[in-house]
Amino acid sequence: MKAYVLHAVNDLHYDEINIPECPKGWAIIKVKAAGICSSDIARVFTKGTYHFPTIPGHEFSGEVYSVGDEKDAVFVGKKVGVFPLIPCRECPQCAEKHYEMCANYDYVGSRRDGGYAEYVAVPIWNLLELPETISFTSAAMLEPLSVALHAIKIGGVKKNDNVAIIGTGMIGISTGQWAYKFGARKVTVIGRNETKRELVEKCGLEYAICSNKDEISQYDFVLEAVGTPSAVEMAVSGAIPGGTVLLMGNPSGDINFSQDLYWRILRKQLVLKGTWNSAYDGTNSSDWTEAVAAIANNEINVEPLISHVFKQDNLMDGLKLMQEHAEPYCKVMTTWNN
Repeated sequence: MKAYVLHAVNDLHYDEINIPECPKGWAIIKVKAAGICSSDIARVFTKGTYHFPTIPGHEFSGEVYSVGDEKDAVFVGKKVGVFPLIPCRECPQCAEKHYEMCANYDYVGSRRDGGYAEYVAVPIWNLLELPETISFTSAAMLEPLSVALHAIKIGGVKKNDNVAIIGTGMIGISTGQWAYKFGARKVTVIGRNETKRELVEKCGLEYAICSNKDEISQYDFVLEAVGTPSAVEMAVSGAIPGGTVLLMGNPSGDINFSQDLYWRILRKQLVLKGTWNSAYDGTNSSDWTEAVAAIANNEINVEPLISHVFKQDNLMDGLKLMQEHAEPYCKVMTTWNN
């Protein structure tokens, strides 16, 4: 099979390798679509994965090609989404079914081979069967869409809240869409320029430009989806006294709180929370099952968020586009086995 194998930092090869083995309780997925996450840019070009070689890619969908146990044969041929986190099932968090907070998790695309390949091995438990009405590209966006939903639940958006989302990426915009579903009165996505205005407004959200903490308006709930010191400072500045600040952006380096920032958190008596990944529990109700239902029922349309689509042979072009910010983008998608 063909796969993008990361041999070292900034050393990604499009290699011919063997289809992975399939132990009992696992399945081989024939990948049909794979999204490029901003975390993949760091893994490929600057930070690396947990070991080498590794096949990146954790946002993907496909068809079940084979299974390791005959009792799971019913899955063969099914269209599926894939929850990329593989929990240890032994830690206190797993005992409470908070698998997203597992202390000793494995992860498809960073700790083990992922979806930038024609075939990938995953546990049966991590598969979510999908209706035929959901496209493979939409299904490949279930992971970030579920992360966005999880954030809104953790943050506790309430009916009639005035909400701000700092960050114009796919997860930020999706978080705004979920906030409306949870009853927010107004949702404003905050960016640095006009680039994303049309896309954001097409998704039914307000758009505002703010370049620093002194320009932001006041909101009941502020979600930070960038992961930079200036974005955190803006979030704290934009929250009303007694408001909520939710930190979701994945930082690329240290974030230090100034004395002034810390004082503002105290004096405004803010609720400061963090959110990570998404809740999943197999076929039981979870962020993932809700995301599937929202797409299937046309309650949230993720397709407009796909700004670029590359065939599998051209995945490197998508990575480079995002690394170099060569042009505006939202979700960069790749298609496989077509």
